[in-house]
Amino acid sequence: MTAPVAYGRPGALDRLRQEMDLPLLAVTAALVALGLVMVASASMEMGARDFGNAWHFLQRQVLFAALGVVAAVAVWNIPLARWERAGPWLLALFLLILIVVLLPGVGRTVNGATRWIPLGPFNLQVAELAKLLVVTYLAGYIVRHYSTLRLQLSGFIRPLVVLGLGTVLLLLQPDFGGAAMMLAIGMGMLFLAGARMWQFLALGVTIAIGMAIAAVAAPYRMARLTAFLDPWQDPFASGFQLTQSLIAIGSGGVTGSGLGGSVQKLFYLPEAHNDFLFAVFAEEFGFIGVLVLIALFAVLVWRCLRIGLEAQRSGHAFGAHLAFGVAIWLGLQSALNMGVNMGLLPTKGMTLPFLSYGGSSLIVSLVAVGLVLRVAREARTPAPAPVPRRRTRTAGPRGGAA
Repeated sequence: MTAPVAYGRPGALDRLRQEMDLPLLAVTAALVALGLVMVASASMEMGARDFGNAWHFLQRQVLFAALGVVAAVAVWNIPLARWERAGPWLLALFLLILIVVLLPGVGRTVNGATRWIPLGPFNLQVAELAKLLVVTYLAGYIVRHYSTLRLQLSGFIRPLVVLGLGTVLLLLQPDFGGAAMMLAIGMGMLFLAGARMWQFLALGVTIAIGMAIAAVAAPYRMARLTAFLDPWQDPFASGFQLTQSLIAIGSGGVTGSGLGGSVQKLFYLPEAHNDFLFAVFAEEFGFIGVLVLIALFAVLVWRCLRIGLEAQRSGHAFGAHLAFGVAIWLGLQSALNMGVNMGLLPTKGMTLPFLSYGGSSLIVSLVAVGLVLRVAREARTPAPAPVPRRRTRTAGPRGGAA
């Protein structure tokens, strides 16, 4: 006779597997760790020159990463129902921060752009927080107005009004790249929610015309477009940043020059530790390293989409659309940053998520992953069935219920 098997309490690892999506957690940790290494490599000379401390930028980035982890754990412990109910407040906060940064004496201006709100030693880049807020708001809107969004034009127009206001406020900073990103995220979420194709075609044409007008209206945007089309025409002025980035990527070859071996980061490549960190990475790790990095981002996006599908199957509609929105956001922003570094897209001043130096980008990206991990946690259990409304009984002609 076979002895009964004794099952004890699940261990800590088993509980972690039940409550956490380990692949998403692992790939996020790998990207953050890689980002810290690259920030250290790309910024040591600049830190030593400007602050007398070669580790200045790395120390701040480690602090930002720690704050981001704490914030991610905090949102992971908040039920998604609270985020869904907070939709109107998140919308109000979204518009508020975009307005406040433009107020005289409040927003901080750097290189002609007013995009930051000083918070003591930390500067909040409002466009990064705005992406998170608009994703959360749209996820709630899609759930509340699902049928209207699919069947009526008014359901499609309402979120576009919000996106339009945000776009105008971002263009006033000016932040052309942030405005384009926000529109792309919103359109992607509405498309996955089931909005009609002809609406997207009409909207796409309208946005393309609007963006073209915005590009022509500002001389600096036209200069960026011209430099993007032929950076070698003026390699020491308008095309300097892109040509230096292409030199760095080309110098990496197949295997790269090795960690710390980049030459272009030695004051040749502007923003080497920030928007153009990918170029330094490609120079030091080569084509093979770039493939690994792209694979890490692909896994990140795949896990977010997979978690969204699991949430959809288990009846957690808000969590599903939230995960889809984060997948579109992080996947698109990483692709755009790499495209800019390789000369495939005009320069937009957009960070590479988890890798580029910057507190706002890193903290908000980690919070976004924390929300998706919360979606994965709740998707393990089916959502409770909605409580049907009681029908009102009225007296019919003969006293019965009508």
